Amino acid sequence: MSVLAAQTWQGFVRGLGAPRRRWWLYRLADPHFSFMYDPPPANEWVALDCETTGLDLRRDQIISIGAVRIVGNRLMTSQRLELIIRPDRAMAQASMRVHRLRERDVAAGLPPEQAMRQLLEFIGSRPLVGYYLEFDVAMINRAIWPMLGVRLPQRKIDISALYYDLKNRQLPAHLRNDRIDLRFETIMRELELPRRDAHDALNDAVMAGLAFLKLRGA
Repeated sequence: MSVLAAQTWQGFVRGLGAPRRRWWLYRLADPHFSFMYDPPPANEWVALDCETTGLDLRRDQIISIGAVRIVGNRLMTSQRLELIIRPDRAMAQASMRVHRLRERDVAAGLPPEQAMRQLLEFIGSRPLVGYYLEFDVAMINRAIWPMLGVRLPQRKIDISALYYDLKNRQLPAHLRNDRIDLRFETIMRELELPRRDAHDALNDAVMAGLAFLKLRGA
């Protein structure tokens, strides 16, 4: 993020001290989490990924979360969060083949509310980074809404959008806005970044963080 963009975002958050910020804090069911509306630490982000029982936003549930902090130009793998969450219904065989978590693995996991509290503490007010982040954020919002009465207010940065902008700028004018391959493996290969086993929440968060750093410097 440029200095100007950082200043703009911090100004926006400070501006929430007016009616909008007061409204959000009024809606917040647990004032302990008011830190989500603080200005984010300068040049810090959290790369995030969730594994779920499926892709239905209304019915499926989060079963694992991986998150890692980014500070400046460094991915801080020593500052990471890895959670297994216990769903309230059996998992489908098809989803188990994707994320490789068995019933016995998730049975020992955290209750969803406890996991969400740990995640929110870890994120703080930092912007979120991820690959097709909209889905992960929607799943988390569904989990925290009954607890807090609000959704995640942090800025969201999707590496697929950053990559699309980069590739579009590199194309001749007559080819811009054409179809661009946004598959995760393609992005990692084109950016010449190391691949980890996919569909593991922490691995995917680490790869998204590496891609963000590479794209941020592009």
